[in-house]
Amino acid sequence: MKPARVRFAPSPTGRLHIGGARTALYNVLLAKQTGGQFILRIEDTDTKRTVAGALEELQAGLRWLGLDWQEGPDIGGPHAPYTQQARKALYQRYAEELLARGHAYRCFCTAERLQQVREAQQKAKQSPRYDGTCRALSPVEAERRAAAGEPFTIRFKLPKDGATTAHDHVRGDITVDNTTLDDFILVKSDGLALYHLAAMVDDHEMGISHVLRGTEWLGTFPLHVLIIRAFGWEEPVWCHLSVFLKPSGKGKMSKRDVTSEQSIYVAELEELGYLSEAVNSWMALMGASFGAEEELLSLDEMAARFDLGNLNPSAARVNFEKLDDFNGKWIRRLAVDDLAGRVRPFFEKAGLHPDPDTLRRVTPLFQPRIVTLDDAVEMAGFFFRPAVSPRPEDLLIKGQTPEQSRAALQAARTGLAAVPEWQHAALEAPMRALAESLGLKAGQFFGVLRAAVTGQSVSPPLFECMEVVGRETTLARLAQAEALVGPA
Repeated sequence: MKPARVRFAPSPTGRLHIGGARTALYNVLLAKQTGGQFILRIEDTDTKRTVAGALEELQAGLRWLGLDWQEGPDIGGPHAPYTQQARKALYQRYAEELLARGHAYRCFCTAERLQQVREAQQKAKQSPRYDGTCRALSPVEAERRAAAGEPFTIRFKLPKDGATTAHDHVRGDITVDNTTLDDFILVKSDGLALYHLAAMVDDHEMGISHVLRGTEWLGTFPLHVLIIRAFGWEEPVWCHLSVFLKPSGKGKMSKRDVTSEQSIYVAELEELGYLSEAVNSWMALMGASFGAEEELLSLDEMAARFDLGNLNPSAARVNFEKLDDFNGKWIRRLAVDDLAGRVRPFFEKAGLHPDPDTLRRVTPLFQPRIVTLDDAVEMAGFFFRPAVSPRPEDLLIKGQTPEQSRAALQAARTGLAAVPEWQHAALEAPMRALAESLGLKAGQFFGVLRAAVTGQSVSPPLFECMEVVGRETTLARLAQAEALVGPA
């Protein structure tokens, strides 16, 4: 394939979710595979719905995922500007060309008249559409009314008979009866172009070779194709991607179908402790196959295997269990220093400030046991707290009195204080011997020691924890546990 020029063209009207992120991902993979360019273009013509901060979150989310662009609003490029509002004059020129070619016309109908037409059609149980009143105006009459200052929009003049067929690389030929199409507006009365014209003009001007976009654009796909053909331009390769379904597999996925520990928004997935590598692997496989048994692929590995022919048009069920599985596996793959750097912000967010050396020692202890990065705080936060607060009931040995449990803790403290080398192997042996002498199962006894030293019932391996916590702190926490069990 020739180097592909592809684009991700979101609107800053909401947050970046996994649907948009997957679209960007596939575009990046195609660009990487072919040595082409990935362009970020902001389609901001819907000014009423623009959300403050949406563009910044969008760019931050793409960068976190590693989906870097070679041209865009922040870095410029040969086809700048990369925001539609700044390209108003360009769209106006192309709209004038469509008027001159007879593919568009000025519409002077007021909003009130259009509303009356819609209401009448609804009463007649007809599909609401423009009735073509201004389509019948002669160009001379339209010019006269426009010159007189009468407000107008510019509508595309669609064919009224026959059919339009366009080819989608994922779904094959798509044919629509032209009688079902409406003369849609290209340019509003304020002179601002709508998406249909602006996006097609930008794709042409920027040399876009492939358009990979969401399935929501299938409804207007014939309209976009007709605009391109009206200009006589070469069509890009069209690929309309699959839709995401709810985890149940029934109905389209939405933000209402997630829990507090799940999200479909990229920024929130990062906050929840997911790795960008895992999110990319997860998204990529919901809509495409990569011809490899290995599911965890880097961007470069996915790009090497990416094939437009392996895009699946069938709806994909969002499976958060699979994301957790991928994330845990990716965490196991990380180098210790890399993982330590990634979990540090989560400790700091919890008010903990681990020193680098201790964090690096602790990281291999929790690395095999966490699913998300924020799990590290729950699993290993006790290493960096000045004190722990075990539940008194966790310090009681099952089947024994509080006095017996306190005596066992005291014996453990005495035995540990006598260990000459404070290393986990040297710590474990005398505690196993002590458990046997007390007539206790090792696991039962170690559970009480774990609660005393870590303040929790689940932790990394007990004696490795003691080694890192240190002799003084370990003995102090055991003494605290004795007091919590009750007075001597």
